[in-house]
Amino acid sequence: MPHDGQDMPASNALFPDLLDKTEAALAPVNAVLDDAREAVRALVTEDGRISGRLVEAHQGAAHGLAWLATYAQALTQMQSWAMRLNADGKFGEIEHLIHQIAFAEYLLQIQGGIPMSQGEIVRLQDIGVSAEAQAALAGDAAVTALCQCGNSARARARLVELMQEQAANSTVGATGLDDELEMIRDQFRRFSQDRVEPNAHEWHLKDELIPMEIIEEMAELGVFGLTIPEEYGGFGLSKASMCVVSEELSRGYIGVGSLGTRSEIAAELILCGGTEEQKQHWLPKLASAEILPTAVFTEPNTGSDLGSLRTRAVKVGDDYEVTGNKTWITHAARTHVMTLLARTDPETSDYKGLSMFLAEKTPGTDEDPFPTPGMTGGEIEVLGYRGMKEYELGFDKFKVKGENLLGGVEGQGFKQLMQTFESARIQTAARAIGVAQSALDVAMQYAQDRKQFGKALINFPRVADKLAMMAVEIMVARQLTYFSAWEKDNDRRCDLEAGMAKLLGARVAWACADNGLQIHGGNGFALEYTISRILCDARILNIFEGAAEIQAQVIARRVLG
Repeated sequence: MPHDGQDMPASNALFPDLLDKTEAALAPVNAVLDDAREAVRALVTEDGRISGRLVEAHQGAAHGLAWLATYAQALTQMQSWAMRLNADGKFGEIEHLIHQIAFAEYLLQIQGGIPMSQGEIVRLQDIGVSAEAQAALAGDAAVTALCQCGNSARARARLVELMQEQAANSTVGATGLDDELEMIRDQFRRFSQDRVEPNAHEWHLKDELIPMEIIEEMAELGVFGLTIPEEYGGFGLSKASMCVVSEELSRGYIGVGSLGTRSEIAAELILCGGTEEQKQHWLPKLASAEILPTAVFTEPNTGSDLGSLRTRAVKVGDDYEVTGNKTWITHAARTHVMTLLARTDPETSDYKGLSMFLAEKTPGTDEDPFPTPGMTGGEIEVLGYRGMKEYELGFDKFKVKGENLLGGVEGQGFKQLMQTFESARIQTAARAIGVAQSALDVAMQYAQDRKQFGKALINFPRVADKLAMMAVEIMVARQLTYFSAWEKDNDRRCDLEAGMAKLLGARVAWACADNGLQIHGGNGFALEYTISRILCDARILNIFEGAAEIQAQVIARRVLG
């Protein structure tokens, strides 16, 4: 078989015995991961335990291990996806091409270097993988065959041919979800196309809040009560359904997709840590969007170090007075309740003295965004992710009812917040997929419409290659995200899987947006083109809900543990 596949006919773009070879390739990948784990563990172990100090000292190796583990899990989930489709008779040519290109590319990156960011490439020798383990991976027959011929120019060209033949705005390839979830996707895809996409760029350029009428329509569709149990006024649907909804709403505009995140975080906090009275009171109102919540955690100069929070809540009689400053608070002005993290034990300086409050406030207006006594705020102007706006908040003896201490017990705030991270990161990974898909949508359309040197841009191989790899990596990130949601739905711990999905999904979203803008050329740099907004929106995904570096740190600790 020719190495680059250039002279193969279209029918031969498919790799023979693909599923057997991709299944066989997983074992040597996992063997390398095991070797890397032991090598890094030796670096960071002190007195028989994993040392946080040493993990930090060897951060490059630890984070490289996290990325390697993420790639291994991504390939495992792609194989699971392909096998399910094959069993159902749905593993067609487009799915075959996506699968073989994904395996070939990620196997090549594992051997040659995994990009942790644009300028940081982690190589197996950097994380202590032995020469013998590297040679075993490179010498494996299945790995060699996939690497030599799987991601060929012919395979990428054929994939783009098929992408042009399919219905506009569909997903590229079967997702592997059941019919009910695909019906949900269709419903929210139509809503995004009809109500979001025609307006999103104007909202962005004018830096406007998403109109309340859109929020009301979302409430009617059940967005805010999607995963809240029926007994508390919600729909009781799965986290997988949340992924599909978040993906399609974010495909229209990340701000709309992120509106649901506020309610998801608040509802998860109350479900996991609230009293029965708090659940009965708050959850139905969240589900119906009678009240809109916002998350108030981060402080100036603390960033991801939530254990160092200084905002304090002092008990006065039966109630509390909150004093301190918060920053990067999304959708703060017109919301009704804040999930507010504050220090109730002044003798502590770590996470043990933190408590969570359901702090009520009066929704603001454009003229008076923060009318509640004891509370002030100012807008932070941002590049993208503008539809809900970001704020700095100040509290000066801001009053919170004692009954609104989450769970009714002080000192549980950090633990309660940790319980929400799985769902929040799964949802963020889904938002990333939506943003990536929107980049592919607009880039594909532009490449078909734009003529240069007498032909459409899509007919130039490097343009087509970009589109092909965008489609492939979106599917990889999608399957990793769906897997983390399925784990959550089956009540299995999935902080590792959720972190991996968020880590990879954010990188894929940025790569798709950047390549989409490159396809647009100079026009992509013009504010009037949608891709300029998508690029700005994509950039935040590597930062919020755990920056990529924090995410890699968390993954590494779990892999080593």
